[in-house]
Amino acid sequence: MTDKPEHLPERLALLSDINAAKYLSMGVLSGQESPPYIALNKLTEPLDDMTARSEVAPIRDLIDDVMHLYRHDVSTKADAWLAPRLHAALRLTRREAADSRLWNFLALAVAPDYVVWRHQPTKAKEEGLPAMVVASRFRGAHYTQTFSRLWWAAELFRDGSDYGPVEVACGNQDILNTVLRFDIIDHRPTAQAFIRLVAKKKVNTGREVNALARAANTAASTLMYDVLAEDDEWDGSLFEEWIREADSAPPVPRKILPKGPDDGPVPSEAIEALVRCFEELFDEYARVRGKPEAGGD
Repeated sequence: MTDKPEHLPERLALLSDINAAKYLSMGVLSGQESPPYIALNKLTEPLDDMTARSEVAPIRDLIDDVMHLYRHDVSTKADAWLAPRLHAALRLTRREAADSRLWNFLALAVAPDYVVWRHQPTKAKEEGLPAMVVASRFRGAHYTQTFSRLWWAAELFRDGSDYGPVEVACGNQDILNTVLRFDIIDHRPTAQAFIRLVAKKKVNTGREVNALARAANTAASTLMYDVLAEDDEWDGSLFEEWIREADSAPPVPRKILPKGPDDGPVPSEAIEALVRCFEELFDEYARVRGKPEAGGD
């Protein structure tokens, strides 16, 4: 398995997609080799930010802790623990989080061992070949890259400062693997309605989550969720204040959830409106693979 880098960079940096791809060899993807850290760091672009937000050590400590915490458990369970804490530790703007170069750097220069530990298949798909991590876990879209998908899940599913819904979302791999891909989840009441249905087990299995996601995404073209369930106007100044407080913020707690940016909860009436809407969509239109159609033999 890939080892933890012996000499960690002090601060986060940017690693281009092209340069990241150069070092995604079979050895790295299989966990049999570590990335060439010295060569990688020579190709990175330093961040302008010199505040606590750019320090590598707190992020690496979180990664060490989650790997230790779930060392005897199924690695997928690490997502629900790490996502809210990664978000709280990094304190990124959405513009910053949209830069794939940051996530490339985290995956290859800071925590390649975590990527392999979290995403390496338990069994080789082809006899005689080592189990390979999919390259997009190191360098990929925001909904597949190891750290990017956790940050975006935390950002899109948090309810203001409350990361509780993020734990629910990241505890269901089908939300991470399917729902996170759809643009409808950018609407906060939509995101919270999904979580309510999962939490109350109205939508429980992976097939049910996928079926509801497809039905809700298709219906969005006519139902206009932002009109049906209006969200409060977002106060970006509160989010910016949370970012500015990074230098004075205490370490991210391990045993309890951290507090996110206090930019306002989602209106409960908007969530309830969409919960009712999605329940109807699920009962009448969602096609769950392997489940008999209503009225069928």
